[in-house]
Amino acid sequence: MTNRVLLHELGVRRDREEWIVGRISTGDFVALPEVGMRALQLLQSGLPIADAQSRLRQETGRTLDIDSFVRGLAEAGLVAAIDGNPVPAVAPPRPTLPWIRPVSVRWTLSPVLHICVAAVIAIGTIILVRQPSLLPNWRAILWSPSGAAVLFTQITVGWLMLLIHELAHLVTARAAGVPGRIAFGTRLQFLVVQTDVSGIWLAPRRVRLTVYLSGIAVDCALCAVCVMLSLLTGPHSVYSIVLLTGIAMLATQAFVFMRTDLYFLLQDLTGCRNMYSDAIAYVRRGLARLMGRPRPGPITEVSRRERRWLTIYGIVLVGGTIACLGVFVTITLPVTATLVVRSVRALTSSHRLAAVVDAAAVLAILTTSQLLWLRAWWRRHGHRFHRRSRSDARL
Repeated sequence: MTNRVLLHELGVRRDREEWIVGRISTGDFVALPEVGMRALQLLQSGLPIADAQSRLRQETGRTLDIDSFVRGLAEAGLVAAIDGNPVPAVAPPRPTLPWIRPVSVRWTLSPVLHICVAAVIAIGTIILVRQPSLLPNWRAILWSPSGAAVLFTQITVGWLMLLIHELAHLVTARAAGVPGRIAFGTRLQFLVVQTDVSGIWLAPRRVRLTVYLSGIAVDCALCAVCVMLSLLTGPHSVYSIVLLTGIAMLATQAFVFMRTDLYFLLQDLTGCRNMYSDAIAYVRRGLARLMGRPRPGPITEVSRRERRWLTIYGIVLVGGTIACLGVFVTITLPVTATLVVRSVRALTSSHRLAAVVDAAAVLAILTTSQLLWLRAWWRRHGHRFHRRSRSDARL
């Protein structure tokens, strides 16, 4: 049995009947009951494990296996050293734009700013309701006969708006003292930009909801500004493309089965700790039961209230995933294949320079996007293949 445990600098927040404990710098957190929180406090006070276990038994009348408790904390990345021996841990990843200081962006959490943004969105919505003709149709995206020009414009506008969206998450999280990191990621067949703000778990609820909704608020505000400009100066292709792109981005937020901003909002409001992973475990358990091989899963360890929400989310998860993959197979793949075939034919048989340049640009855009998707996917899932290959080598 070890003697003394040195913990990292930890933050604590009360959450219903439990305590959220973790490190803001790494985003590692655990949920502890009252007895677990008391055990943590005794260890933080410097008591040896045996003394902490004895004190806990005197105070609560319960016997807690402190050794197992410490091992769990170590696996969660919360233990710095045991008996003076450092616990190996992954260094906190470098935050994006580290020069942005919390004090310089604290204004993003101001209720005054939130009221102003809400007013802009409300004005734009009222204008659009009163003059629906200001809403462009999909043909506005096809502003040029050149396919490469249309693709390049749409990709440029789309990625700029994504960057602004993610910066809103990063800046509001940084204002709350959370480092935040922006990186490429994958959601099913989609290449996405995502911001890791896991450390926000320790912030008050108002701040957490502000961080979750900041990207959506910025998207809505941009759309509202485009509507106002269209009213004042007349329709313009730039306003139309930004407005349609923003509407498409807002629509995808409803895809909570892909862990969008609304997913994290729903997870927080329902009190579920890890809705996505627990719902997957629930679905797998249900499938195993249908196949006559029932097995216990994490779903049995959550409360009845969480189980009810996980059941609903599991249905949405399965249905949404099937629908998304169906669209990918029936629409995205055929369209992409057609574009590739047309471009290859133009490169090999066309004698017009404009057609060749257009085809080369289309292939470059499609290839780059796919390579970025593969790189992001491998960074997230590649370790599983490494682990499997090592297991095969041992066998």
